[in-house]
Amino acid sequence: MQPAVTVGLDGSPESLAAARWAADEAERRKLTLRLLHAWPMLAPEPARVPAEVDQNYWAKRLVHTARAELEARHPGLSVVGNLVADDAEHALLQAASESEMIVLGSRGLEPVASYFLGDISMPVVARAERPVVLVRAENLHEGPPSAHTGSVVVALKLHGSCDDLLDFAFSTAAARRLPLRAVHGHAVPLHAHVPWGVDHNITEEIRQDTHKRLSKALGPWREKFPHVEVTDSIALESPAKAVVQAAEGAGLLVVGRRRHHRVPAPRLGPVTHAAIHHARCPVAVVPHD
Repeated sequence: MQPAVTVGLDGSPESLAAARWAADEAERRKLTLRLLHAWPMLAPEPARVPAEVDQNYWAKRLVHTARAELEARHPGLSVVGNLVADDAEHALLQAASESEMIVLGSRGLEPVASYFLGDISMPVVARAERPVVLVRAENLHEGPPSAHTGSVVVALKLHGSCDDLLDFAFSTAAARRLPLRAVHGHAVPLHAHVPWGVDHNITEEIRQDTHKRLSKALGPWREKFPHVEVTDSIALESPAKAVVQAAEGAGLLVVGRRRHHRVPAPRLGPVTHAAIHHARCPVAVVPHD
């Protein structure tokens, strides 16, 4: 199958926002855009029947309408529609194994800027073998952009390999011609707390050590992507809070998810969980070993 960006369509405003985001990304990466609509009750394709008796009419219309809009916005983009007689979770996980990434819509809960992940999105995020991007419907009432508007923010734990995460983040920043901001949060250890506050010597030692480790992790990717402007940020607070704050005004937040081989119920870590529920921008969850 030709390399593609696959988006799950269900007709909601969130899924249409995801489709528009996916079309932009597919065009940047010179990939095919695949519009996937899964419905277990999809009937076998009849030979020739009028629309009023075609059981698949609304499913076809949903995909056709989205495809027409996206082809009008992106005349040179290859867009294919795909109707699958399967439950959405299984169909999306299968599509993930055949795609460069999966893009899904997420609902924002008002007035709190948050994600609501339903019965389908969460298992796909937790199990997919390729990156999953979560996109909210456009919100015209969001606050003013920050100084990092439009940048790609990547959250780094610095435990184990970051290669899959950095590959996706740098490739995305390069395709978009945007700066990349690497963020690492480190909670202040208990022994650094003193009666008058925090021991500056201890926190400075933590900052210097973390900066060295960040530089080492980013070094090979800076060489591979010399045109990507890279900055790093170290926050001495909970990693989850640091990442969510860093994502304010960003164009995309990239977080990791460790692959859990042969585990019946994969779980998301606290940083990834916080990111997909509280970040306002699109969030890419990248699986890694």
